[in-house]
Amino acid sequence: MGLEDAAKQLQQIQAELSSNVYEQHKKSGETQEAYRKWATFSIADELYAIDVMQVKEVLRFTDITPVPGAPDGILGIINLRGSVVTVVSSRTLFKLEDTEIDHNTRIVVVEFDGQEVLGILVDGVDEVLNLPESDTERAPGVMREDSQRQFVQGVCYREEQLIILLDLDRMLAGFKNSLVETQQ
Repeated sequence: MGLEDAAKQLQQIQAELSSNVYEQHKKSGETQEAYRKWATFSIADELYAIDVMQVKEVLRFTDITPVPGAPDGILGIINLRGSVVTVVSSRTLFKLEDTEIDHNTRIVVVEFDGQEVLGILVDGVDEVLNLPESDTERAPGVMREDSQRQFVQGVCYREEQLIILLDLDRMLAGFKNSLVETQQ
């Protein structure tokens, strides 16, 4: 699935979910298993996922206007149909080296903490997955740093590939105060 197809699929799923459609799939017989939709993206050749309900849209990379004096990790702001959106670097969040922007680079516009809108610069987007909650394992106890473990809510394997499931609200909690200052 190409990146553009993934973005279109994400928009279609968001439209379905916003019309209050909540899915449960029958696993076998009378038993129903809950599924959860995840939007996946890559950072440094690792696959991460966030709850699709928090994704507003996926944008091709566009010029980001730097904000003088902005804290580390805040790349600047973009104009999204008349609204100012702060863009943060996922690589800075994960304490990784910056990389060159290429044709796969995307800005994932998300809503977190119930009201804040933010763009996250990622290396690429993948697809929207519908994963059974029973396939989700707790976050492993061994992570690179405690600061990362606090926003990893679990992991899942799909086709032998590890997907790290992120808690977006926790991940971006440190940016909330910085966002208010940047957008003023």
